[in-house]
Amino acid sequence: MNQENLNFLIDAIIGSIISGIGISEFEAEMIAGLGFSELIQLLPITNRLRQEQFGNKVRLCGILNAKSGHCPEDCKFCAQSARWKVEIKTYPLLSCQEIIERAKIAKEQKVSEFSIVASGKGIKKESELSIILEAISGISWLGIESCASLGILEQDQLSRLKSAGLVRYHHNLESAKNFYPNICTTHSWEESFETARKAKELGLKICCGGIFGLGESWQDRIELGLSLSKLKPDSVPINFLIPIPGTPLANQEKLTPLEALKIIVIFRLMLMESEIIICGGREEILGDFQSWIFPAGATGFIIGDYLTRKGRDAEQDLKMIKALGLKPRTNEAD
Repeated sequence: MNQENLNFLIDAIIGSIISGIGISEFEAEMIAGLGFSELIQLLPITNRLRQEQFGNKVRLCGILNAKSGHCPEDCKFCAQSARWKVEIKTYPLLSCQEIIERAKIAKEQKVSEFSIVASGKGIKKESELSIILEAISGISWLGIESCASLGILEQDQLSRLKSAGLVRYHHNLESAKNFYPNICTTHSWEESFETARKAKELGLKICCGGIFGLGESWQDRIELGLSLSKLKPDSVPINFLIPIPGTPLANQEKLTPLEALKIIVIFRLMLMESEIIICGGREEILGDFQSWIFPAGATGFIIGDYLTRKGRDAEQDLKMIKALGLKPRTNEAD
């Protein structure tokens, strides 16, 4: 892109921000086509937008794989599907005490929220839901936000979770509606969208985003952003695929750091009021560019381990944000 066209794009982006509507599909497509030297000219814009909307506090999220593996779903990127031959630890739902103990450890890592994640399409057993309800109540006493990622739930289940003290419900759309059948056939994209919508309708904060690098096009990525703009999620988790041996996507080509940064920039500018949280794949895909997520517009990331993969040492991440002049957000009043 020549400088004249880039200046036109920058003016259009600034106009979209001033109007409060976020960038258009056309502007997002232009960003998708930028090279590195062109993209960095947008970072002062996305960095300022991040600072004006969310300040210099970073949301650190802790997650716990509270129930691992044996999932009947066929998500082609997931190590926990019973359909793929992947070497992971599998176990039933942890006890309430174990969940709360892990939340205490996460609090020491300066998290502002802690999410209970359980494999499967949804919670079917009352005994499991009872454990999770009790754990949510316990987490509330720790002074951190409780979050849950329990798959596709009914409205009464979501309501009970909220009554127990749940603050935020996490459920990703994963990818664009049109691309979704390429990665999952055991439930529909619409079911996921409806779950997120019902959680929001009940007054829960919603954490809803996707995973990138599945073989989708830039148009698919932008379509996902447009769908999310209709939901207006409080936070948007961005995951980057790390191909896992044994899954159907084991040989999928990894994203480059440039592609990952462009995704963050586009979603920051499309979803101006949402937090952008960088999740799985951050370390391996971004490498030396991890600190660039903030000028690109991200407002937080997962700290500690992921569901089936080890994360970066928490102290290393805390040193990174301190070196950037940023601070962990400790609670909603910060």
